[in-house]
This record gives sequence, structure tokens and C-alpha cells, in this order.
Amino acid sequence: MTVFASLDELALRVGDEIGTSDWITVDQARIDEFARATGDHQWIHVDPVRAAEGPFGTTIAHGFLTLSLLPEMSASAFAIDDVRMGVNYGLNKVRFTAPVPCGSRVRGVFRLQSFERIEGGAQVTVEVTMLREGSDKPVCVAESISRRYV
Repeated sequence: MTVFASLDELALRVGDEIGTSDWITVDQARIDEFARATGDHQWIHVDPVRAAEGPFGTTIAHGFLTLSLLPEMSASAFAIDDVRMGVNYGLNKVRFTAPVPCGSRVRGVFRLQSFERIEGGAQVTVEVTMLREGSDKPVCVAESISRRYV
């Protein structure tokens, strides 16, 4: 984990990689819970028997499940000591560039794209590249915008 003492310290790192998350295992239980929460029960995600005969040989995570791991990844990748609260502000580009087969481990690499002062803190845009262990191709690339308040 990379720890920044302050938003001022983070502001100096625009264009730099600012952290890499811990690995997260995407197992069938997590996929099934996401399906229940979202109502997306497509067989490629929730039917291991049918998915075994499908294009990936197993179930795969929903793209939005992969994206939803962003907060967990961020929490283990970097922290800013003088921030009392952060809120999601939105996303710019999001691409699901490769599947996440059940049982895979994924992590995020964070690069600070922009830093803008706002009242009470800063608006921070990071590019996160989500990687699957054992694969050279990212599974998701997204620009995430958050607001951090001191």
C-alpha cells in the first residue's frame, strides 16, 4: 500500500502510478451473490455445468462485478492520511477487455490522471488497470473519479 501524508503530497504525483492493490479471488460464491444483487442470472455466470460447455470452459464474472471490485482494490492500493471522507463521483471510460473466469485472482494498478482542488478537498481521477493473475491482458480498464475531503 502506498500512503500519502496529504492531498498536497498526492497532487505532486499526477501521471504516476500511485499503488497496486492486493489480489482478490473471484469465486463462484461471489459471482452468485452479485447475480442475486443485480438480477443478472445469465447462464455464463451462474450455471457451472452449462458454462463448462461454453466458450470459456467455466463460469465468468459479470463485467460489472469486476468493476464493482474497484473500491476494495483502491482501499488496499493507496491511502491519504489527511482525508476524512471520500465519495465516488463517477466514471469516464470503462472497458471490459478480457473475461474473468471463476477462480481467478485479480488486482488493480492505479495511475493518477488528474488532481483538481475543490471546496473542502480535491477531485481525483485515477486510471485503474485490472489484471488477472497469469494473463498478460487486462480484464478491465477504467477512469474513476472520486472526491476526497479533508
